[in-house]
Amino acid sequence: MASMEEDFPRGGTAKKATERKIVGQRTEVDNLFQQSNEQVDAKKRKGGARDESKKLKKQKTEEKGVGGLTLNTAAKTVEILHAKNVKEGMLLLGCVKDVSDFEMTVGLPCGLQGFLSIRNICDSYTKLLNDQLDSLDTEEMYSLQHLFHVGMLLRCVVAKLDVAKGGSMSIQLSINPKLVNKGLASSSLKAGMVLSGCVESVEDHGYVVDIGLSGTKAFLLKTAVTAKHNNPEELNAGQCVTCQIDAVKNDGRVVQLSINPAAIAEACAETSQGWNLTNLLPGLLVNATIKKVTKHGLVLDFLSSFSGQVDFLHMEPQQASSYPEGLQVRARVLYVEPTARLVGLSLRSFLTQPGASVEPTPAGGDRIGEVVKDCKMTAMHHMSGATLELPDNTPAFVHKNHLKEPKDELNEAKVFARPEHTCRILDFSPMDQVHFVSLRMSVIEKPFYRYHDLQAGQVVEGTVSVLLTQGMLVHLSDHIKGLVPRTHLSDIVLKNPEKKYVVGMKLKCRVLSVEPENKKLYLTRKKALIESPLTPFLSYADARPGRVSHGFIVCIKNFGCIIRFYNNVKGLVPLSELSTEPIISPEGVFYVGQVLKAKVLQCDPDKAKMVLSFKAVFEEQSEEAAQPQFDCEVGKSLEAKVLKKSANGLEVSILPDKIRATLSTMHLSDHLSNCPLLLESLQEGDLITNLICFNKNKHNISLTKKPAIRWSLEEGVVAKDFSEISVGLQLVGWIKNIMSYGIFVEFPYGLVGLAPKSAMTDKFLSDTALAFQLGQTVVAKVTNLDEEKRRFLVTLKIAEITSPEGDAQMRLIHGLRERRSVSEMLAGRDDGDLRPALAALCVAQRLKLTVDGVKDGGATFKSDDLTGATIQASKHDMMGVNLTEGQKVTAVILHVDVWTSCVHVTLNPKLLGKKKSLTEGLKYAAMVQHVDDDFAVVSLHGMAQLSVIQTRSHLNEVFLSESGRIKVGTTVEVEVVEAACEELQGLPLLAWSRSSPQRQRTSSENQSGSKGYCYGEILQAQVKVVKPTCIHLTLGDGSSGRVHVSEVMEPENVRVGSFPTSSVKVGSTVTARVIGGREASSHRFLPFSHPKFKFTISELTLIPSKLENSEFKSVATKEKLSHLKVGEEITCFVSKFHPDRKCLEVTTDPSMTGTVDLLAMIKDAKDAGHPEKLYRQGQAVRAKVVELSFKPHRFMLSLTDVYKLVKGSVTLGMVASVLPQIGLLVKLPFGCMGTVAVTDLADAYKPNPLEAFSKDQILRCYLLENEKGKWQLSLRPSRINPQAKPAKDPEVFSVHALKVGQIIRGFIRSVSEQGVFIRLSRSITGRAQLQQSTKYFVTNHKVLSAHLPANSLVTTKILSIDIEEEFVDLSLLPLDTGKPDVLPDSLGLPLRLVDEEKKKHDLKKSKKRSLSESEPVTPALKKTDSKNPKKKKKKEAKKSRTDDNDSGVEVYFREEEDKDKAKLATQPPPGSAGPSRLQVAASFSWDVGLSSLKPASAAQDRDSSDGEEQEESAKSQKKSRHEVEQEDKAVEKALVQREMELMDPNLRPEDATAFERLLLASPNSSLLWLQYMAHHLQATQIEQARAVAERALKTISFREEQEKLNVWVALLNLENMYGTPETLRKVFDRAVQFCEPMPVYQQLADIYAKSDKTKEAEGLYKTMVKRFRQNKSVWLSYGTFLLQQGQSDAASALLQRALNSLPSKESVDVITKFAQLEFRYGDAEKGRNMFDKVLTSYPKRTDLWSVFIDLMVKHGSQKEVRALFDRVIHLSVSAKKIKFFFKRYLEYEKKHGTPQSIQVVKEKAVEFVEAKGTEAAC
Repeated sequence: MASMEEDFPRGGTAKKATERKIVGQRTEVDNLFQQSNEQVDAKKRKGGARDESKKLKKQKTEEKGVGGLTLNTAAKTVEILHAKNVKEGMLLLGCVKDVSDFEMTVGLPCGLQGFLSIRNICDSYTKLLNDQLDSLDTEEMYSLQHLFHVGMLLRCVVAKLDVAKGGSMSIQLSINPKLVNKGLASSSLKAGMVLSGCVESVEDHGYVVDIGLSGTKAFLLKTAVTAKHNNPEELNAGQCVTCQIDAVKNDGRVVQLSINPAAIAEACAETSQGWNLTNLLPGLLVNATIKKVTKHGLVLDFLSSFSGQVDFLHMEPQQASSYPEGLQVRARVLYVEPTARLVGLSLRSFLTQPGASVEPTPAGGDRIGEVVKDCKMTAMHHMSGATLELPDNTPAFVHKNHLKEPKDELNEAKVFARPEHTCRILDFSPMDQVHFVSLRMSVIEKPFYRYHDLQAGQVVEGTVSVLLTQGMLVHLSDHIKGLVPRTHLSDIVLKNPEKKYVVGMKLKCRVLSVEPENKKLYLTRKKALIESPLTPFLSYADARPGRVSHGFIVCIKNFGCIIRFYNNVKGLVPLSELSTEPIISPEGVFYVGQVLKAKVLQCDPDKAKMVLSFKAVFEEQSEEAAQPQFDCEVGKSLEAKVLKKSANGLEVSILPDKIRATLSTMHLSDHLSNCPLLLESLQEGDLITNLICFNKNKHNISLTKKPAIRWSLEEGVVAKDFSEISVGLQLVGWIKNIMSYGIFVEFPYGLVGLAPKSAMTDKFLSDTALAFQLGQTVVAKVTNLDEEKRRFLVTLKIAEITSPEGDAQMRLIHGLRERRSVSEMLAGRDDGDLRPALAALCVAQRLKLTVDGVKDGGATFKSDDLTGATIQASKHDMMGVNLTEGQKVTAVILHVDVWTSCVHVTLNPKLLGKKKSLTEGLKYAAMVQHVDDDFAVVSLHGMAQLSVIQTRSHLNEVFLSESGRIKVGTTVEVEVVEAACEELQGLPLLAWSRSSPQRQRTSSENQSGSKGYCYGEILQAQVKVVKPTCIHLTLGDGSSGRVHVSEVMEPENVRVGSFPTSSVKVGSTVTARVIGGREASSHRFLPFSHPKFKFTISELTLIPSKLENSEFKSVATKEKLSHLKVGEEITCFVSKFHPDRKCLEVTTDPSMTGTVDLLAMIKDAKDAGHPEKLYRQGQAVRAKVVELSFKPHRFMLSLTDVYKLVKGSVTLGMVASVLPQIGLLVKLPFGCMGTVAVTDLADAYKPNPLEAFSKDQILRCYLLENEKGKWQLSLRPSRINPQAKPAKDPEVFSVHALKVGQIIRGFIRSVSEQGVFIRLSRSITGRAQLQQSTKYFVTNHKVLSAHLPANSLVTTKILSIDIEEEFVDLSLLPLDTGKPDVLPDSLGLPLRLVDEEKKKHDLKKSKKRSLSESEPVTPALKKTDSKNPKKKKKKEAKKSRTDDNDSGVEVYFREEEDKDKAKLATQPPPGSAGPSRLQVAASFSWDVGLSSLKPASAAQDRDSSDGEEQEESAKSQKKSRHEVEQEDKAVEKALVQREMELMDPNLRPEDATAFERLLLASPNSSLLWLQYMAHHLQATQIEQARAVAERALKTISFREEQEKLNVWVALLNLENMYGTPETLRKVFDRAVQFCEPMPVYQQLADIYAKSDKTKEAEGLYKTMVKRFRQNKSVWLSYGTFLLQQGQSDAASALLQRALNSLPSKESVDVITKFAQLEFRYGDAEKGRNMFDKVLTSYPKRTDLWSVFIDLMVKHGSQKEVRALFDRVIHLSVSAKKIKFFFKRYLEYEKKHGTPQSIQVVKEKAVEFVEAKGTEAAC
């Protein structure tokens, strides 16, 4: 009962019995001498004598008296003093913590804090204050700072208990002697007593001290103060003093005091002084005996008859565990609670030892607000709290309320079990000399705990607290509030701020200045300051001349304006610097509070003076501002080039005039989900087609790519001005702004209308933000006009508007086309094979896969063709299929995401069957298999066919909740519009709609009532509109008809280049024949055999032969295609040019459409810039058939009279990419590809030949030959034009065309240790050895590589030719070529010795060697030769070698021998000490690997074990010339093999050079970049590793999102291990900006968790669940983390939050996932209960039963498992499923049970079969 009542807040009047229970069931003892209360009690007893007598009788049985003292009993439990136990009148000992002008803050025992007002000092001081206010004369009066000091001990009494705004209790104290000494009487005063009082007046010889007793005068001599007080200054009126009574005279009426600090400190209260519980004072020193020792404190007996308690905070830490019962101690009284008769004592030395003092601040300095990690909990004290030890061994205490969050339950055992804690220091208690801390995460995570945590210029969030006349108070936290001055409430002065701000509103502010000492904080709400990107001036040192920042005007004078920045930094803007125009009166131009940019002209930080300028800022802006040209017509179709990307859209340049314009992100598509994809895939320099200008003004041109807006502008369904708007007009627009009362819809030409909340949807709408999104395309109908204010209202209700042409299916086609363009762009810019392979996939395609992993939520797969892709199937896609890891399966593709390299597949057996044909016009039931934002994949029931539909059937469709959206598993009714649609890659085109209120159509619209027209019917019609591609007719019944351009005149009469529709005039009457129908919404041709549509347009013909033919029949499209043949020339009509696909669309009749690629359109490269100008819409052309396709029905044509590529011909090509190692990759007509070698680019070679070519450049190419489907091309003019001049660098067709000694030019292919490889033709590559490459001696081929980059043009001489092996040996020496050396003289390299000089040098060396052999060998050489005897013999062998085979490297070493003989004596021979030289023959081979090649030193060591005789005999054998040549060829082949190995990307590099070489070949490989980083980290080169990571981020294509993410994760790991939290935060912020945020957050959380940074990980997870609350995986990841940390309760709370945030359909899945996590990491019992609850609600979820069984088998007992199986086999589900569980039951018993238990299961199975009968038997 006591614990229950403690949970209730205080209020009203507590009963005495309840009060007694709260303080620990303490029994009260009667005060036998109650003289001081007799008068009061007598008054109370009037009229209540009987009650009083009864009470006295009752007390006699419970109380006892001993002598004349008041007794109390010991408390049963010892606990600290809680705030709830503080009562008015309670006496406490306090320490002054802070002194202000009108109030003091006093620290009380047990971390409590009270406030002492200036009015509660004493009566005399209060009188002085009143006199000071009433009198004009200012008498001398001392402030609180003069009377009190920090650290001063005071006896206080609780005067009042207030409740603050936040609900916390505020303790108001008083030190008035009348209240403190209330329990004393004049007669009870004794000499030696220590009392507290206040100086009442200052007399000549001393001080009159008020001790609070009426009728008693206390006097303190000045001599006593001067002689004994530690402060010899005079005391002042109101000053508090602690005195000792020296003498009591006249029965207590006169008392003489002394103020000796030493005597007072040692004065001990004695029994003889008459102390009792009524007059006992805090601060008294008493002798006590330990009566009882408890875990949480001590119980003492003092003054012979009283009991008091010492809590654990006031026990000496060193002796806390060694206090024995009966020990005599000295204790100080801390507090006295008169009503409960509770006395608190302290044994701490700083209170009991003489001369000790209380330190108001800790020894380690002020740490309040600091967050401390890795704290250890040393003890848990029930009902009080816990003690902690900080990492620096500083003790701390956490109150029980701060062990948990306010609304959570406290589990003390769980908290104590944690090995480490993170806390925040709340305060330091001087009375306890301990820090008080909090374990609440809500407190720890607060960004600001004190004013010291705030800095000027910081952007903060707060809540409006109150509006004042001088401004607005904003609370940043419970204890921090700031003032927003009135001038800073907005960018402009607000007359009625209460209309904009309301109490409780959350808003963003910026700190202007903060004064922590005074707790003053000033904020601003000016948007210009909050969002300013400029560096703020926080001090005068920041304001360096030339810098610009935002400031606000605080004063306007006639000499200029004073502008202020942050932290009261201010400066003067002189009159001359206010503006470029002269200003006479600044008051008329500027106003106080105005925010302006100011540039620093002069600044003197020492004098705090600064001169600023407005004019300089304006002049800079005017210089930078470009004058754009606005020569663009609204409604004009445009093409533009991307100049710059930003978060909001693109800045483009309109071609060809290069006019700047903007294309916002939301205007990239009608489908908002496509907009960010298109934005990310586009990059600077890309061309964007199908743009149209929808608005322009003085500052900007706005473009859009929305198909619906483009259609409305092209068709003229727009209003150009407000005057053209009328009620009932229907317009296409987009959502511009969303307000609480409605949404604003913007239309072309800048018109904006308002759709009120009631006109947004037919459904009930509570929040406008739920209905539409910014940028969403909508159709609006004008309902109301306000011509005076030029405003109009619109409605968006679907029932009141008509869908525009091109809605539904056309929107679907446009959206999917945009998705395909994104995939193609990503694939085209990817150097790897994955994205092109993904882009080639399509929905409904079947894949052969291998199961990689099976989980509860689905499965993952892998494919050899899609290495690196994530292939997955959800649980819904695996229904009815059991998978095992490694199993081979066939799956159907549902969705391909090229951006994330993710493929969603299904294994549904119904979709893997044979596809059935569909009938156009019939309706089918379809099930949603996959949903991806605006699109959904559906399967037609029983047809094994997939297709794509839109999730919104109408532009204005509104989803107010998740239940309204289509979800996986939803069944919808669809209608087949086209069985195989070309735009859907052969998938059926479907139509579907939701049931919605139908609009009443007009008679002209509604044709359902008319009988329509029959196929072949001849009728009269009037020409309404003549377009190049069709003619619109008005039929007799008022309906519409259409004539295709091919149906106007006889085919043989159509002339090439003519426009057949121009022969028909508007208004004329024609005779036509019905040949079909066309759907009005998409204008798609439908024969009349097709099922009837509600709104169709009759398709007609005007051809006379068809009008006269009585047996006219319809011909199917497939049959028409079958009549065409490849190479056949046909007549067709230009329909439209598609700039995005770079193809021309043509038609041959109403139902057949063909395409002509760009390269098949043009014959001259000049026409590639604007191919649309070659052909006009509706023009008749002759084309040849290139390719036919029947599924879908389409054909490709050519307008260049060529329909296939032939060897030896010339054709146009487009550069697809520039490859330095190959040359050019060229796209050819008719879908072919080809390559151009570097040597085939021109007849005269030029340096850097590839620089002249760029992507999409049009070239004329000569077709050399076709190798494996790829053409070899040549761009040589001599090939393309036979009359061209002879080639300066002729083609080399074979090595037979080369001659020894010939001078020939070529291009550098590569440089390696084997030499310089030079490309002489596309098939021939020669080599110049290093000694034949330069006249200088080089020790490393990298010197040559640095000066001979790939594709460098060089002149070379042929030294030898091996025709058999097709090897060419070359020379680059100036002596041979006559050209300068390839290396410059500036390198300072030594020359290589040749000819006579080399012979002389070698002869000289041989003599020196013979002399050295006869001389005694030094010990060093002996040691070396003894280890390697073969090396000595090798030296001898070298003498027999000829000079011609000498390698130059040896010459260099021999020169070194000449220069330093002594060095040779101490160093090993060059062959062993220097780098190993490769044994290279005169010629080399391309085909032999390097495995047989060994360095010279290795060759020597290999035979070191052979005997000397064997070696000499081997040397004596003479080899034949053929054997020598064979060995030389083998060596050369080994060199080639070595070069190929170096070019192998799988070879693990060992130095930075090798990494750089591999990165040139694979710049987008994150694995290679990460290996490079690891290489630096192994050498502890942290900065180099960071530099590599930054290079990787800049080098890897932005389309390689996963590769970039890998590098970001590696960089995060690096910063986490070797960086600082600031560098890690910066990298993380950048990663979130450039990558998908969710994976980056998850990766950083995993990094924190793995590195045991629990606090950071938890903080990050909290951010994640707020930002990605709709993502289920985030909640599961956070739950896993919490359970791994042992925070089961927190995980349970997280589960509730997850269920509130996620859709209801995810609830079961989330609960079961958390239950599994409990089994794995937490409490298995809790996991079992969670499963029980779920399965109670969903008993037929056999999948969950199966998971539950698996978990129980692993974690539960056999009894529990058997009980679970018994529950399952009695479920009300199908017999087949029960059969499955019986099998599992039997398997379990066979594995874990006994023969008896197995028999029991079998018997239960038999009973089940008998009960179910035939159903179970099946």
